[in-house]
Amino acid sequence: MAQIFPAGWSDQLVSGAAQREIETLSVLQRGLPDTYTVYHGVHWTQLNKGFSIFGEADFVVVSPAGRVLVIEQKSGGLEETPEGLTKLYAGKSKSVSSQIARTIGGMHGRFKAAFGGQNYRLEEMLYCPDYRVKYPAISGVNPTRIVDAARRDDLVSLVEAILPADEPPLPCLGRIHAFLADELSLTPDVRAMIGEVTKFVTRVSGGLATWARSIEFQPFRLRVIGTAGSGKTQLALRVLDDAVNAGQRALYLCFNRPLADHLRRIAPVGSTVLTYHQLCQQAATRMGQPIDFADERVFKSLERALLAYQPDDAECFDTVIVDEGQDFRQEWVLPIERVLRKSGRFWWLEDPMQNLYLRKSVELPGWVEVRAMANHRSPHDVVRFLGMLAGAPMAIEAAGPFTESDVALITYSGSSATQATRGALEQAVAAGFAPADIALLTFNGRDKSLLPVLDRLGRYALRSFTGTYDEHGAPVYRDGDVTVETVYRFKGQSAPCVILTEVDFEQFDDAAFRRLFVGATRATMKLIVVMSEPAAALLLKRMS
Repeated sequence: MAQIFPAGWSDQLVSGAAQREIETLSVLQRGLPDTYTVYHGVHWTQLNKGFSIFGEADFVVVSPAGRVLVIEQKSGGLEETPEGLTKLYAGKSKSVSSQIARTIGGMHGRFKAAFGGQNYRLEEMLYCPDYRVKYPAISGVNPTRIVDAARRDDLVSLVEAILPADEPPLPCLGRIHAFLADELSLTPDVRAMIGEVTKFVTRVSGGLATWARSIEFQPFRLRVIGTAGSGKTQLALRVLDDAVNAGQRALYLCFNRPLADHLRRIAPVGSTVLTYHQLCQQAATRMGQPIDFADERVFKSLERALLAYQPDDAECFDTVIVDEGQDFRQEWVLPIERVLRKSGRFWWLEDPMQNLYLRKSVELPGWVEVRAMANHRSPHDVVRFLGMLAGAPMAIEAAGPFTESDVALITYSGSSATQATRGALEQAVAAGFAPADIALLTFNGRDKSLLPVLDRLGRYALRSFTGTYDEHGAPVYRDGDVTVETVYRFKGQSAPCVILTEVDFEQFDDAAFRRLFVGATRATMKLIVVMSEPAAALLLKRMS
């Protein structure tokens, strides 16, 4: 198989013309011998030069002798005019031959400067897999170098004919690959991929939202035990949507305030999204009980209020969803059932691996139970990394879109965790992630972390919870571009790039593994772990 540069192209989630180029890459990789190299620009950005290789070329193929073939791919339909082939872009026709000539001309200039005029060979090809050229003689492109829909099955053999494997090495051979790598300066076009990853994860993990909602029984009490990234959030949203569309009252409950705030922004209008203690707060307010959030015992007081509250039918719900059920206590189940109408539907969603508080599992006798153990969100490398740390086989399927995300491990000594985290942040930005796509998650709680008290880290403003609440009980946040949270508070959410930092422990026990599991599985594209030297030594020993 041919070598493809840059690597990771098979992980690209693309559509339209870019998808056709991924298909072409696959054909070239499978069909060409391993002595050939293919350079491409699909979902990669050439620094300071635009989207495609050398401005226009889609592929650059290098033979074993160093001869270079530039392939310009035109997917979809073309137009044959008296002036030659044209392609319609946003209502404007552009000459195909002019594009190719401009690309080849520019490349000749750079190759000549690098190797000298007689020391390289540069060829061109037009590949239009969806269109059959009727009049190649007037196309404006060398007819022998047009591979159209009628000849697309011959693409590989034609490439090999143009780039013979057995010709003598050209003078440029020794430097051609270094030259191309330096000239292209390719980096992942992360912004283009993030949207595609989100669509992929939503679509595929949405399978749980389809089959789980097809289950029918009475009374409806369904417990869904799903691993991180299995689609529990998509399921919850679809269930809320079903209820709202049916004109019913729907309630979503979780333990984590940041998760409730996040779900409230994306939940269907007409549904109710609360934490358990916000539900308690509503009960206390309706009973006229004073609430003082400055009192450290306020949450226990709120729980007693809901336990004593007797809602009327107008206050009850047709559908109740408990999410992150592993965080709930047994004594909370009865008060929740009390706000569910007699014929209502009760959903309980949980992941025992994310039980950071090490609470005893809630007993739900008589409930139907289903399991979903495919992680559609995290890169395969993250799932494998966690599997090595587990020390025993994990019943989790790596089903995410990225197979080679390259988990990055950074160590620090002494009290230099903040400096190492700053380096990790710079590394993430250099990889193409915008500050808003990065989540800094501390392995520690707020009281043991150095990050939540910072306004900035290097040149980046940090958005973090101040630890205070307003008069309505809403958390107060600092303004910033990079999100800073604890692993505990970020449960149920995700980010394209996660920097799991301040990872430090004296022994690798179940509690440490669970925090690593939760933090690592928040990443949809890239994970960077910043850990102390002692913790790193324990992890590496575990992984060996």
